Amino acid sequence: MLQPKTFPIGGLFHVLADRLSYHPPAAPRAAQTQELSLGGTTVRLMEFPEAVSFIMDRASHLGTPPLGVCSANLDHIRHFGTGSRWAGTMDGSAVEWLTLIDGAPLAAEAQRLTGTPWPRLAGSDLVGPLLDEAERLGLRVGFIGGSGQAQQLIRQRFAEDRPGLAIAGWWAPDRSEISDPAASRRLAGEIAASDADLLVVGLGKPRQELWITEYGHLTGAKVLLAFGAVVDFLAGHIKRAPDWVAGHGFEWAWRLMLEPRRLAHRYLVDGPEAYLHLRRDSGLSTAHGVPRSEELPAQAPRQAPGIFASAADQADIAVVVVTYNNADDIGPLIESLRTETAGQTLKVVVADNSPNGETMAALAGHPDVIAKSTGGNLGYAGGINAGLRAAGPADAFLILNPDLRVEPGAVAALRRRMAASGAGAVVPVLLDDDGTVYPSLRREPSILRALGDAAMGSRLSGRPGWLSEMDFDAESYKYAHAVEWATGAALLIDARVAAAVGDWDEQFFLYSEETDFCRRVRELGFPIWFEPSARMWHERGGSGSSAQLSALMSVNRVRYAEKHLGRGRSGAFRLAVLGSEIARLGKPGHREAAVALLSRKRWSSLPHAGTYPEAGPAVHPVGSVIIPAHNEAAVMGRTLDALREVLAWGTVEVIVACNGCSDGTEAIAAAYDGVRVIEVEAASKVAALNAADEAAQLWPRLYLDADIEVTPGALAAVFSALTDGMLLAGRPAYRYDTSGASFLVRAYYRARTRIPGNAQGLWGAGAYALSEAGHARLGTFPPLSGDDYYVDRLFTADEKAVLDTEPVVVRTPRSPSALMAVLRRTSRGNAQQDAVSGDSSASRTVRQLVDSVRGPLTAFDALVYAAFAGAGRRRAVRPGTPAVAWERDNSSR
Repeated sequence: MLQPKTFPIGGLFHVLADRLSYHPPAAPRAAQTQELSLGGTTVRLMEFPEAVSFIMDRASHLGTPPLGVCSANLDHIRHFGTGSRWAGTMDGSAVEWLTLIDGAPLAAEAQRLTGTPWPRLAGSDLVGPLLDEAERLGLRVGFIGGSGQAQQLIRQRFAEDRPGLAIAGWWAPDRSEISDPAASRRLAGEIAASDADLLVVGLGKPRQELWITEYGHLTGAKVLLAFGAVVDFLAGHIKRAPDWVAGHGFEWAWRLMLEPRRLAHRYLVDGPEAYLHLRRDSGLSTAHGVPRSEELPAQAPRQAPGIFASAADQADIAVVVVTYNNADDIGPLIESLRTETAGQTLKVVVADNSPNGETMAALAGHPDVIAKSTGGNLGYAGGINAGLRAAGPADAFLILNPDLRVEPGAVAALRRRMAASGAGAVVPVLLDDDGTVYPSLRREPSILRALGDAAMGSRLSGRPGWLSEMDFDAESYKYAHAVEWATGAALLIDARVAAAVGDWDEQFFLYSEETDFCRRVRELGFPIWFEPSARMWHERGGSGSSAQLSALMSVNRVRYAEKHLGRGRSGAFRLAVLGSEIARLGKPGHREAAVALLSRKRWSSLPHAGTYPEAGPAVHPVGSVIIPAHNEAAVMGRTLDALREVLAWGTVEVIVACNGCSDGTEAIAAAYDGVRVIEVEAASKVAALNAADEAAQLWPRLYLDADIEVTPGALAAVFSALTDGMLLAGRPAYRYDTSGASFLVRAYYRARTRIPGNAQGLWGAGAYALSEAGHARLGTFPPLSGDDYYVDRLFTADEKAVLDTEPVVVRTPRSPSALMAVLRRTSRGNAQQDAVSGDSSASRTVRQLVDSVRGPLTAFDALVYAAFAGAGRRRAVRPGTPAVAWERDNSSR
């Protein structure tokens, strides 16, 4: 048996001629050789002369698929073997792969399985004889990879050793060019123009195999040699191991000694795991990849470009979008989908979970979109199921988030990948607004991965895959490959697979429903693929963010574990998720998640599916909205945007009372149809409130701060409650938005939400309302700070109420200094009113604050609250002292 490890790099044909007589056959022949699966990768067993002969057969003849040649070692198994990231990517390629044995462990395993010793056929050994034969046969050879300096050295050596070798070209692309689909296609086109018969590709593993698999058929080369560092060998940059080292299987140790920094992780960390796969996942193999096609099925267009098909029509793709208050998002998504109708038929279904008609109204401008109101908030899974039922016949279904923008060609790219790979589902690459890739790829949840994520989060992103559910590796987002699952923002599903899997599991409502669906796809034997040439822009956060949703995310991870991992393992998984939440208690939402994980009773109070009451003929409430504004140009637009639907009712008057404004607030408010603007010369909120009261005609009246957004539903609920005469005053529910706030500010507001008195008064929400009878008790607003605090004291507990509405969002100060400014102003107003009434709520607040302490965290929050409140009181202007400028929080505007 030949052992070519003793060959020098150049001038090998004379040595080879003594060992084999090469006679090209009249036509390419198939290699009648044995195949093994070594570590999950198919390897063909060949002798050295037979391998050279077979490769040159293919390089010399037309009419056969391009042949890719690579040598398999433990590093190859790590990248392409069982359970690896790139497993299966070389199967079914338009390039036919010949994988040969390289590495002593693989040669030993092949001998163990077959009882016959087989040679190691490394690329560095094969390249010399192959170049000799190419020179003899007049074949054109191209080189891609390595540095320009290394290529120059090879040229100089070839001028002396191989003067007759026909060189097609030299290419030294950088890594960014290799990983960019458009640049790679241009590069392949340049190579095709050079008429290369044999292409030596030295890009390093796994990039060279991935590049050849994806673009090799576009180069026009008949044979592509994925020979790793062979360019450096040919240039003389890497010294070959001595014969006695290679002969005893220690060439890896020799290379490690020469390049310890580059190769230590490969040989010492990744090598043992790959060796375990080699011993565990090896055996006889009869599997062969089926060459794929990148062409979509030929089909005459059935719809004009830019127009969507109807529900009854058979379409190539039915796009299903689930919306919840996405009136601003849905239009741009639909317009981006219209560009995808060229050459393929699309229908678009929107399943709207919104509590109001804004999204459906926005869809009215797109009559060819199939818009369906679900009649409730069914969650993401329930919305998808509703959308699929309304979609009608299609070859595949594309699930999209409403806040996506589809880049031209993305849908066709997903379809091509599905056709090429036989995947049951395909996902695109998601890009954030700044163009960075969002890490959307995920691994199957496990206890170890939950522990790794709990301990390290997004830190140490290069940790092993068995310690992280999220795939942070940038390389994973540059090449197509099979994945376990991905975030559910965008997912193309084969219609036959969708029918076989069945409905999405609605117990998850939001989060983990895609994890469950993808698992069921894989359990049916269909792979899920990632396609990087399909690009979509994702704003994220389309479902909103709150402590309740954060808790639901963690709880649904446990629900998933209980469904698929069994009782014992799911219990351990739950502890790991709980540990992650406890470790991050100082961040928004994690405390609520930890509490929910500790108490299953709380699960029923988390967001879940529900239906809306059936509405009769639209009867809109009557009333006034009064907005005092002093230099509120930064926020006035968003406040009035939230009232657009209310303005369209025609039953509510909206008055903006600009007091002492000098920043253009009046002009912004006047631009909204239906808004009445009055101007008050003095910069006084009290003066603005009284002036607006004189101008207003309707009851009840909602007094709304200029930086507070109220939803139409909340406004209608407040007005309805005050119209029947049972209540004199009320306000909508509210929640604090502490995103971006400092640690101490978040602690203050956590404590504040635990004080019952703070949640029961009319003050604190930036919005309260009075009936006509309630306003009669008020009369006019007195010259005191803190109008909501003053009004609250006018009514007994039976006469006022905090109504169960969709909450208004109160954006808290972001910094301690901004919080102190607000507290000084509030304390000054409270002190003024306490002096007038002779009463103070301070002692009651202190008692409730002490009662709210339930452990170390709540005790810390209470101390922070007390410190801020005390400092605010001390620094406030006392009654009778000169007034100071109006303090305002500008950090949240």
